[in-house]
Amino acid sequence: MQYKNNTKQRLGAIQGLRSFKDTLPKNIKKVINNRGQIYSEILNNWKFIAGEILFKVCYPKSFKNSNKFGVSTLLVKVKRGHEIDLEYSKKEIVDRINNFFGRIVVEKIRFNTFEEDQKIYKDVKSINANIANNKYINKIENVKNDKIKKSLLELTKVFKEK
Repeated sequence: MQYKNNTKQRLGAIQGLRSFKDTLPKNIKKVINNRGQIYSEILNNWKFIAGEILFKVCYPKSFKNSNKFGVSTLLVKVKRGHEIDLEYSKKEIVDRINNFFGRIVVEKIRFNTFEEDQKIYKDVKSINANIANNKYINKIENVKNDKIKKSLLELTKVFKEK
């Protein structure tokens, strides 16, 4: 491979395939790196930024950087019923994020609610036992001999008791 000296890249480039990152202009690279870094840092430090109580009921969904039409906005998903708690601490969260980065990164927070699935499961062992018994009961019902069928059903009752 030969080195090319007449490229517009900052550093000397090797002729051949280049990575996508190297083909982008410097200004666009800064914007992409900055926006991606802000959102990933917010995700990594959300427990510190939101606090223990709010950390359990909300999480950051997306981050929109500021442009000439709007301000930088953080979209936060909140469990239904906890919107008021987050609304009261909205200013505090914005201040914590801006202090964390040392500059004004987020100017506005929007909330989006979601329903929490409240499925109450019984003991895992009992669920698995019922599933296994149902599977075997279906097979037992397919047996044609009545005496064998009754004895197998009695055997499953003994196993259920244990």
